[in-house]
Amino acid sequence: MIDFVKRIIYSIREYLILIILLLVSLSLISQNETPSLQKIKSFAFVNIAVINNIFHNIFISNNDSDEIIMLKRRNAELMLTVNKLREYAIENSEIKGMLNFTNESESDLLSANIIAKNFGNIIGNIIINRGEKDSIKVGMPVINHLGLIGIVYQTSNDFSLIRTLRNSKLKIAVEAQRSGVQGILSWEVEKLTLKNIPATYDINIGDRIITSDFSTLFPPKIPIGVVVKKENNISGLVSDIVIQPYVDFNKINNLFVKKLVISKELNEFELNLLKNIKPNE
Repeated sequence: MIDFVKRIIYSIREYLILIILLLVSLSLISQNETPSLQKIKSFAFVNIAVINNIFHNIFISNNDSDEIIMLKRRNAELMLTVNKLREYAIENSEIKGMLNFTNESESDLLSANIIAKNFGNIIGNIIINRGEKDSIKVGMPVINHLGLIGIVYQTSNDFSLIRTLRNSKLKIAVEAQRSGVQGILSWEVEKLTLKNIPATYDINIGDRIITSDFSTLFPPKIPIGVVVKKENNISGLVSDIVIQPYVDFNKINNLFVKKLVISKELNEFELNLLKNIKPNE
């Protein structure tokens, strides 16, 4: 039996080598952000999106109905509003009776279907069936009724590439809602982590993590997840805080793009930051 397997492998060795080299090449290209490869990656993105959309429409019939999408939209709006209420209550108990903040408008949220997912140890991207013709722009936040999913990273006329929380290149300024402890959240192989938080800082298991007021990529107070573990380093002076996201990325099929109106200067800054950030930064 072993000899038979060896003969089979030997007979197709050229194909195996070719496949291995192609996989290595694709991996290197996906990690490379040089301008010379951007056109190739953009071309591949558009074509993959078109192919996936065709197969999605033919073979997948689990898209939510208009009524369910409307309910999810309302849930997402309520999630943002409730989180504002929670934040105001933490800052000042008297604010509970002062609800004069601006409500989230339904026009702020654009529904979209996910037509492709790509999740690995460090890469976490999804493609949606909305693009520039729907007024989608790079830098727009992406959420569902549970919390933050990611950010629009690349667009074509009909599709958009979303860089999710499970992408190691996405770094997010966040805070613990209860105590206000600040940190930078990123994906570390298999988990969301706040790294090098001083051990004396007031952050506990069960604390809610939200986007920070100091974030240059996201509006503040969007729910992200909850603290599930504190990992102390050898010295015991700092800890890595593990976060369980509210969104289950393996199950999501629909989402909302939050159509923010931001200044040209900030939009250009976010665009440059998104495209120039390196995987290990």
